[in-house]
Amino acid sequence: MADEQTRPTPPLPPDAMIIVPVRRMVLFPGMVAPITVGRPRSIAAAQQAVREQRQIGVLMQRDGETAEPAAIDLYRFGTVANIVRYITAPDGTHHLVCQGQERFQIVEFLTGWPFFVARVLRIPDVDARSTEIEARFVNLRGQALEAAQLLPQAPEELTAAISSIPSPGALADFTAGTMDIAPEEKQEILETIDVGARIDKVSRLLAHRLEVLRLSQEIGRQTKAALDERQREVLLREQLAAIQKQLGEGDAGKAQEVAELSEAITKAQMPKEIEEQARRELRRLERMPEAAAEYGMVRTYLDWLIELPWALPEDRPIDIAEARRVLDQDHYGLDKIKRRILEYLAVRKLAPQGKAPILCFVGPPGVGKTSLGQSIARAMDRKFVRVSLGGVHDEAEIRGHRRTYIGALPGNIIQAIRKAGTRNCVMMLDEIDKLGAGIQGDPSAALLEVLDPEQNNTFRDNYLGVPFDLSRVVFLTTANMLDTIPGPLRDRMEIISLAGYTGDEKLQIARRYLVRRQLEANGLKPEQVEIGDDVLRALIHSYTREAGVRGLEREIGKVMRSAAMRIAEGQSGPIRVSVDELVNVIGPARFENEAAMRTSVPGVATGLAWTPVGGDILFIEATRIPGSGRLILTGQLGDVMKESAQAALSIVKNRATAFDVDPARFEKSDIHIHVPAGAIPKDGPSAGVAMFMALVSLMSDRTIRSDTAMTGEISLRGLVLPVGGIKEKVVAAALAGIRRVMLPARNLRDFDDIPEDVRRDLEFVWLERVDEAVAAALEPAERGTRPAEGEPERAVA
Repeated sequence: MADEQTRPTPPLPPDAMIIVPVRRMVLFPGMVAPITVGRPRSIAAAQQAVREQRQIGVLMQRDGETAEPAAIDLYRFGTVANIVRYITAPDGTHHLVCQGQERFQIVEFLTGWPFFVARVLRIPDVDARSTEIEARFVNLRGQALEAAQLLPQAPEELTAAISSIPSPGALADFTAGTMDIAPEEKQEILETIDVGARIDKVSRLLAHRLEVLRLSQEIGRQTKAALDERQREVLLREQLAAIQKQLGEGDAGKAQEVAELSEAITKAQMPKEIEEQARRELRRLERMPEAAAEYGMVRTYLDWLIELPWALPEDRPIDIAEARRVLDQDHYGLDKIKRRILEYLAVRKLAPQGKAPILCFVGPPGVGKTSLGQSIARAMDRKFVRVSLGGVHDEAEIRGHRRTYIGALPGNIIQAIRKAGTRNCVMMLDEIDKLGAGIQGDPSAALLEVLDPEQNNTFRDNYLGVPFDLSRVVFLTTANMLDTIPGPLRDRMEIISLAGYTGDEKLQIARRYLVRRQLEANGLKPEQVEIGDDVLRALIHSYTREAGVRGLEREIGKVMRSAAMRIAEGQSGPIRVSVDELVNVIGPARFENEAAMRTSVPGVATGLAWTPVGGDILFIEATRIPGSGRLILTGQLGDVMKESAQAALSIVKNRATAFDVDPARFEKSDIHIHVPAGAIPKDGPSAGVAMFMALVSLMSDRTIRSDTAMTGEISLRGLVLPVGGIKEKVVAAALAGIRRVMLPARNLRDFDDIPEDVRRDLEFVWLERVDEAVAAALEPAERGTRPAEGEPERAVA
């Protein structure tokens, strides 16, 4: 390169121009700016231009990091400039002071020189005034003057220079050159030849800068005012303390209390917004006499703010193997439920910051919903808190009362967080289906925000008046039924159904958990009382009829109390409880297998029902009395169940001959259908098959097998339609001594949900049509059993 610089350079063509590339800098026409040149080619170009007193073309390169740019690395538009001064500094650096003259565009780059040379097209600025251009010109001048006034320490000459610029194009160039914007934006303005478009671009950029300058000025003014106010307050407080000390009115106790509260606020690690609120209330408390009515309210409010766990503790890693061990240790069976819980925990482990679903455990009482939540908390190594929602009918129970009310407190959610002492606890909202609504509001609507992961990070309790982050709380809910949970609330939860336990499962639960718990509750040791499996089975089948195990635990407790009394009276040795002793200890058996007795006459069918506390069996009883063909329904039946009875009667009438029934008997008889337990309302379509079979049995004088129960909806075409609650119904049938169940064929998909031991003990008949039910359930006809015409037929319990 040195040899190239010493070698004589050929003369430049008349339309050629020496080009000096610059980094991240745009020179506009009419502006004077210093340029530092350091690359050998740029130094050679500048020296050649000075020697020949030539103008140079200042051209910005596209990438400022490129050390040796080629022609392709340079923009095509630049500014023709005069070199006003050339300075060589003592450290060897070269500086140019250049004044922009006009725009140019590269036509082509030429070779043969040790620096950039190009043919260019000069683009003079045309001052074409019009009304529209003039209006934009005036607007831009006003914006530029306002910006100059807002700039800190702006020189007075800047305002004078803006006011003296005569042409619109020159004002746009001057403003763009002085603005703090990116070089690429300045290059875009330089390449905008049309004056109107150029003014519009500069005006838009300047409007944004004006907004920033206004906000900066406002922030500075507010900061200064706040500092002045704080200094004034400190000075006044010092003066007040000095005056109180002179008068002997200093309150050392209150000052110490305020100091302790201030220190506690600092240690609570509150977010900035909440800490500011707490300190405002602390200042109110400091100014307030202790006898004031509000003193206690403010102090209580500060205590709540201080005691809430604002800081988030570090999450402990979730051990899936340990979680599986905890669930197996605490709960017998429930394999599908445990698998879903482990999946839930696995997701929480892999994505701790993710928004996990809200699990809702739905099932009858006593099946272990609440204890599942406690097991999840143990598996996650977190605190467990329970909030009972049963009977809550005031929105303030969830959101809290406003502090304007006497005795106001935060809602149950914030109270539970304070009780847990941590922000990442496991919170169980128990009995969510028992929420009510009244004139005080709808608490289920308030829960929508609590249980929504997108919203609960800014939950605002009415008492606190500040947002609290609930996003790290693991929410679980329980319910006995889904029907009473509002749709939007149910939509925020993932439903996990817990059906009732089978007899074998209850036996295992009693042996592993209930007996041990009742021994401890009654002060007994395992070696003092022995209860065999035969006694537990008798308690399960003869003394309880439930989906869960709460009643069973109560009965075991009665046995234990009887044994405790005998030991307290001095009886020695282990007390062995036998089945025969149960009558003397807890009374006679409360339940017995009445299916055989109920179905020993025509007109009685055993149906299967679902209730909020699990499955159950029910009996459909039909009788025929002289009349005019009416259908009488009793037993507190709902509209759907009444329609099922009418549909069953229509099918039997329509196909009487196929079922060996005399059609004339319908015209001379009234048919009465009754479902016992008349004090309990009943409804639903699933008793359709049982009602149909009761009518066929009655009119054909054939009994239904005593070991058979059935469920299913029927259509007028004789189809058996699917129903819900299959698992609960089948388990109830097994507990009641039924050995054969008839189910809709389209419920075959529910077969896998039935416990394996129940599937093993029961025979299943899958029905497509009612004809199949008749063939499978009716006993053969006995001769001489049909009563004489006109004699009433009855089926009695």
